[in-house]
Amino acid sequence: MDFANIAAQLNAGIILPEGIVIITIMAIIVIDIIGGRKVSQWLPYVAIAGLLIAIVDLCYQWGAARPIAFLGAFNGDDLSIVFRGIIALSAAVTVPMSIRYIERSGTALAEFLAILLTATLGGMFLSGADELVTVFVSLETLSISSYLLTGYMKRDPRSNEAALKYLLIGAASAAIFLYGMSLLYGLSGGETNLSAIAAQMAAAQTAAGSIEAPIGLIIALVFVIAGIAFKVAAVPFHQWTPDVYEGSPTPVVAFLSVGSKAAGFALAIRLLLTAFPMVAEQWRFVFAALAILSMVLGNVVALAQTSMKRLLAYSSIGQAGIVMIGFIIGTDAGYSSLVFYLFIYLFMNLGAFTCVILFSLRTGTDQISAYSGLYQKDPLLTLCLSLCLLSLGGIPPLAGFFGKIYIFGLAGRPELTL
Repeated sequence: MDFANIAAQLNAGIILPEGIVIITIMAIIVIDIIGGRKVSQWLPYVAIAGLLIAIVDLCYQWGAARPIAFLGAFNGDDLSIVFRGIIALSAAVTVPMSIRYIERSGTALAEFLAILLTATLGGMFLSGADELVTVFVSLETLSISSYLLTGYMKRDPRSNEAALKYLLIGAASAAIFLYGMSLLYGLSGGETNLSAIAAQMAAAQTAAGSIEAPIGLIIALVFVIAGIAFKVAAVPFHQWTPDVYEGSPTPVVAFLSVGSKAAGFALAIRLLLTAFPMVAEQWRFVFAALAILSMVLGNVVALAQTSMKRLLAYSSIGQAGIVMIGFIIGTDAGYSSLVFYLFIYLFMNLGAFTCVILFSLRTGTDQISAYSGLYQKDPLLTLCLSLCLLSLGGIPPLAGFFGKIYIFGLAGRPELTL
């Protein structure tokens, strides 16, 4: 056997960041079993260190000459590196947010960190998945870990209700998405690689002498878009978001609003651009409609909320609509604006949730009415929360304003679009 050739085709070094995350998960579990409560205080630092090392390795891989790994199942290109970095960084920021919250709840910190890192691992693999089986396994790794995190407060009825709703709706969404992928598999003659699927569909269309996309491909597209729209919480697939955000532990909500959403957009870019180039005009029209609905409903309904977590839930729906605009533009500049906005959104949204966590730890509530007079009680917390919320609203001269200007400016310049 030519082991050198096999190693070159596997190119396993591309997934070294994911390997570091796996080692970190195992280290947390082993340290917790051996050391018990004596060393539990050090576990968050182990998790953060592992995530930061993974991010450093991602930076080292930027511009890799051979980004394809595992016989085409994983693509470690620059786009994948950016999304994997955003997901890992969101987890690294979520870990310190979780320490006091988990300690106050009386639950196991090691288990929480292990599940959070497993969700991070699924999101990172999903960002580079270039093959149907890899896509679905990565998606389910992220989803199942998210269900566990949502219901982590086992003694809290609201957390249990949120987890059950998320599980039921997520299972239905996964079934719809899987059906769409099975149609792709059948239409392409048994191909699972995304590029090979597109090539087979183009060849079949040429052989048939038709310029219209086959109806089966359109149906597959509808099911796939439904699965993706659920993951990014786009209207009308957003129904789970307010209830899940309100009932889940706040650090979990913070991660879901950034890390899980980023993984969903990475999946959308990879899957639709690679496997559905023949119907690009159709899926861009659909996402344009989803973006408009998400921005309008998310921002309007947010005005009527009485819970800060539900307010941020509807805000995340509106923000998803803005990010979709960068995706619809369909150029390198559009994807750059999408990534730029997600990077800004990471800090302003996680900052807002950090303030909500600190406030809820002191007061035991997340009702907006309880924030009355906050400036007299804690001026610093008031300043930080105000800056984050104003940035989410796009108020100049904060970073959110420039992120929105970048995206909407590109959308208003037809010469930059396809």
